[in-house]
Amino acid sequence: MVETRTSDDASHGHDHAQCDGDHDHHDHDHADQGQGTSLGRGYGPFILVIPLLLALLIRNQFDALGNADFRLWSTLFVSVCIQALPFLVLGVVVSGLIAAFVSPELVERIVPKKSVFAVPTAGLAGLALPGCECGSVPIAGRLVGAGTPPAAALTFLLAAPAINPVVLVSTAVAFPGNYSLVGARFMASLATAILVGSWWARRNDETLLSSLTADEHSHVTNKFHTFVDVAAKDLLHAGGYLVVGALAAATLQLVIPRSVINSVADSEWKSILIFAALAVLLSICSEADAFVAAGLPQFSLSSRLVFLVVGPVIDLKLVAMHAGVFGRKFAMLFAPVTLCTAVACAVIVGRFML
Repeated sequence: MVETRTSDDASHGHDHAQCDGDHDHHDHDHADQGQGTSLGRGYGPFILVIPLLLALLIRNQFDALGNADFRLWSTLFVSVCIQALPFLVLGVVVSGLIAAFVSPELVERIVPKKSVFAVPTAGLAGLALPGCECGSVPIAGRLVGAGTPPAAALTFLLAAPAINPVVLVSTAVAFPGNYSLVGARFMASLATAILVGSWWARRNDETLLSSLTADEHSHVTNKFHTFVDVAAKDLLHAGGYLVVGALAAATLQLVIPRSVINSVADSEWKSILIFAALAVLLSICSEADAFVAAGLPQFSLSSRLVFLVVGPVIDLKLVAMHAGVFGRKFAMLFAPVTLCTAVACAVIVGRFML
């Protein structure tokens, strides 16, 4: 009896210690999640508010900077941010709702198993499941881990931030009355997503994505906390890039000599290459990039279409996110193929629709 009790006590003590360890581990995870959420909620809005206030205050308070050029610069910067802000907020709210309430398992059941049907279906799913490019990368990673065909997940990754209703409406508002540009953006972006997805299906290289697994804790996460966390983090990242893009657009209008802008604008191929490079370097959120493009009216609609098609599918932040979720080898292969496909689709569609 003594030996049995001793063995039971030891077993109970081991189980208790294991439970304590698991409890500490979960507490640590919750602390990390809470810290991330607090960071997103604490600093995200200030990335938008502080530059706007500074631009207004500096313009009105400092006589040395009160010349017409600086006033024009600050007006351009503030107008781009204010016009884009409602769509940015709507976009991050939708992204948070999708992350919280649309499970990868649901999308997996909807998407066909065969790539020939899965790729176009996943492309059109981007129209029904809007979200910014920052949120589409981890969603695509979870889809692959849950068993969705990689080609379909990558097609969704490219289509969702480019053809969703928030992006299309923001483009229509930024370019009032120019519905051909909205249609051209939709067609070129969808074609880019389907072509890249079809290329990956034909390549059929699963070794680059073999390390992905489903998120084991996604089913126990509090949905409201997930919504707040994702929306706050997206606002933090997207708001910062919006400010950078607005600063760049306003600065390009004033710092670069008008003769240089006109010479580049007169050359269609130079404009296309410059806007493709700007889309990659500026890394502007897809809900706000149309307002930045609208702030450069000297350039043709075709060249600005390149900016609108390239930005949501490949830029510096996306390359880093691809490397983090799918691996470096995948990112180094996926980035140049996506960039070249996006530029080609934008140029071809622009020739016929603009």
